[in-house]
Amino acid sequence: MDVKRLTKLALLTAVALILFVVEAQIPAPVPIPGVKLGLANIVTVYAMFRFGPRDTLLVLLTRVVLGSVFAGSVMALWFSLAGGLLCWAAMAALRKILTEQQLWVCGILGAMCHNLGQMAVCLAVYRSWAVAVYLPVLLLSGIVTGLFTGLTAQFLLKRLQGRL
Repeated sequence: MDVKRLTKLALLTAVALILFVVEAQIPAPVPIPGVKLGLANIVTVYAMFRFGPRDTLLVLLTRVVLGSVFAGSVMALWFSLAGGLLCWAAMAALRKILTEQQLWVCGILGAMCHNLGQMAVCLAVYRSWAVAVYLPVLLLSGIVTGLFTGLTAQFLLKRLQGRL
């Protein structure tokens, strides 16, 4: 990997981490536990279409690990890792069929997959299907927040064409 590419990926990782930390300080938009904007996912969607799956995975894993260190929670690591990896896998598959004008779709499906990954960890930790009742709420919030993050990434990809 050349230095220029590595520097760009490090910058994206720093931006994603800053967004993650800032978002943690913002009061939840709705009083439902676990529902948040997912601002760091803007970087994930952008990186997937700008740099590809391999580089995006590096950015994602670095952000998840460092974000969990800053949050000080081992459970946050497992929830973020499961959600992030499922989101990444969905986006990597969608990258092959979507155009840059359809990043909003990638944002929505990525957010929904993130919620599914987190629900899988929740089911494993609590060993109860009762928590699955909460899944429709998470998926609906994933649609709304994913649309926002996907549209933002789509705007950035177009705006930063050739710059980053």
